[in-house]
Amino acid sequence: MTRLTEHLIVISFDCLSSQDHSILKDLPHFNELLSKGSLCKNVETIYPSVTYPCHATIVTGNFPNRHGIINNTFIQPGRVSPDWYWHRRHVKGTTLYDEAKKAGLTTAALLWPVTAKADIDYNMPEIFANRSWHNQIVVSLFNGTPLYQLNMNRRFGHIRKGLNQPELDDFVLESTVATIKEKKPHLLLVHFTDLDTQRHYHGFSSEEAHAAIRRHDKRLGKIIGALKEAGIYENSAVVALGDHSALDETKAVQLNTVFKEKGFISLDHRGRVKNWRAYCKGCDGSAYVYVKDSSVMKEVENLLYELSETPSNGIQQIYTGEEAGKMGADDSCAFMLEAELGYYFKDKLDGDFIHTITPEDVREKRYTWGSHGYSPKKDTYTTIFMAAGKGIAPHKELHGMHLVDEGTTFARLLGLNLGNTDGKVLQELIDE
Repeated sequence: MTRLTEHLIVISFDCLSSQDHSILKDLPHFNELLSKGSLCKNVETIYPSVTYPCHATIVTGNFPNRHGIINNTFIQPGRVSPDWYWHRRHVKGTTLYDEAKKAGLTTAALLWPVTAKADIDYNMPEIFANRSWHNQIVVSLFNGTPLYQLNMNRRFGHIRKGLNQPELDDFVLESTVATIKEKKPHLLLVHFTDLDTQRHYHGFSSEEAHAAIRRHDKRLGKIIGALKEAGIYENSAVVALGDHSALDETKAVQLNTVFKEKGFISLDHRGRVKNWRAYCKGCDGSAYVYVKDSSVMKEVENLLYELSETPSNGIQQIYTGEEAGKMGADDSCAFMLEAELGYYFKDKLDGDFIHTITPEDVREKRYTWGSHGYSPKKDTYTTIFMAAGKGIAPHKELHGMHLVDEGTTFARLLGLNLGNTDGKVLQELIDE
């Protein structure tokens, strides 16, 4: 298959929404991309629309129930901070970076989700120290490319302040610029989370969110500048995309508090989960309900419908596991729940079933003001895709596309094949 671009640069601006287009078109570097390239400002995301499943979809062209990343975190009842799907081994099937590597292309990934221990030439995976005895730098080094990461940390580590934003993205940016200039990768995947963080803790349309978008414009400009300085800009395709949108919320649905009261979850004398027969695993705007003991299935179902029919209880829709699977989610769940506007799901075992969020809750990072994970069918919930450069047809605007179409289209640009995928190549965007 013919390769259409020498270098593919995929920049994920986490939580970039279709609604941001009105801001992006007036910012210099996004405007440069938009004026030269092509656009879809109506990209349907996946279900559940959370970051790790989304990014696995982007590099596989498949829905979560096919690639296996069905949520951000694992089912670990009672853990305050469950482990995430950090590692490449959790992804079923091949990926864009696997196929690029097989074809002899140089690959790089910076904070791209689900790439820990992946076979990527220059890999700085998104993974954090999740045990009190873990050290963040050691965890990162062990799961990525050690010498490369040591070099980036030595040169730019002073910029970072732990996982705080915007400093983390500023560190990732400087590392990205250096990687472009010094390594000239054929495939570069980079993930920025500044905007997502601001929308979680300040709200969708907050000034903090708008400031993050302006910072992202400068980041995009620096990446384009690095491509020009490296002498590879004319032979590069640059993609800027979002993975999902977000919605504001003021209340949290804490279904496990009810499950505990009903005896579906039991605790030991230290308050830890001893056993569970039914458990609600949140995906923010949606939630899976898993039932381990089939004898309580009907009781759980009746309880869910009783709660959903009670006003102001936050549950908009109940799907069966089979229905969830048809939407691309985990069909091994017993039920999947969709939150009403203004609500999202938390896994907490204590407190009220419906918790009203306070400013102190958000300051202490116990709760948020904005979430994603909702159904892609919710109004004004689409994301955005922008691309320009070698192999990209100029001045095209697609009325609609799906997140699963991105990976297959990226593979076509690099002359690769991801096999039988859920997504299709967006031929309208291809300049052959």
